[in-house]
Amino acid sequence: MQATLRVGLIIIGDEILSGKRQDKHLMQANTLLRPRGLAVSWVKILSDEPTFLTQEFKQSFASDDVVFCFGGIGATPDDRTRQCAAEALGVPIERHPEAVKEIEAQFGEQAYPQRIHMAEYPKGAAIIPNFYNRVPGFSIRNHYFMPGFPMMAKPMMEWVLDTYYQQACQNPTIEKGIKIINGQESEWVEFMEQFETQFPQLRLFSLPSILDDETRTIDLGVEGFADDVELGYQAIMEEAQKRQAEWQPLTLFK
Repeated sequence: MQATLRVGLIIIGDEILSGKRQDKHLMQANTLLRPRGLAVSWVKILSDEPTFLTQEFKQSFASDDVVFCFGGIGATPDDRTRQCAAEALGVPIERHPEAVKEIEAQFGEQAYPQRIHMAEYPKGAAIIPNFYNRVPGFSIRNHYFMPGFPMMAKPMMEWVLDTYYQQACQNPTIEKGIKIINGQESEWVEFMEQFETQFPQLRLFSLPSILDDETRTIDLGVEGFADDVELGYQAIMEEAQKRQAEWQPLTLFK
């Protein structure tokens, strides 16, 4: 039941690591991927430190994953994503003529001398239109580089998915489950093992929590295609009823 397309996110910025800003890109990416039957396979939050950033890009460029990168493509000295991506690929930075036109159209003479640097990409890159302020992102080798501002990145990521990956989209999956009240995960391990054998096409999840009043709960459910999910959900409910467990339906993504 796994998507054939592996999607990774690289979120760049010291401000995210320090907690000065909270990441919104992961949640936003999920809202775009899930209706297309795709999912995030991995996420990395990285510092702007250039040596480390370059090493991480070398790793991701060596994979076949589709990687969406957010942040660090501005014109200030602490924005190093463009340069590090070029170094990781072993190619020079050069001004992209389409990006130059977009930035000049948006800012006129004020595009120079600083803003125009945002048109400098690794050689061989293509632009990603920015519908917010016309300062494009860029793509190269299955990597898609966008600003750190979520309101800019969302329509840009949507454009990438619609332009390059329509054929990779699948029927969307759903999740369904129950919340078990005053339950212990250890009591359900044997059932979960049997469940995975019986329903290999489903992804089973179990998420324990301890509430403020010390009540222990377990979110137990499945993800998959609708017909399969209904069968798995019935099996979980029947097991909870057989155990006379206290439970309630769980509100999840659909």
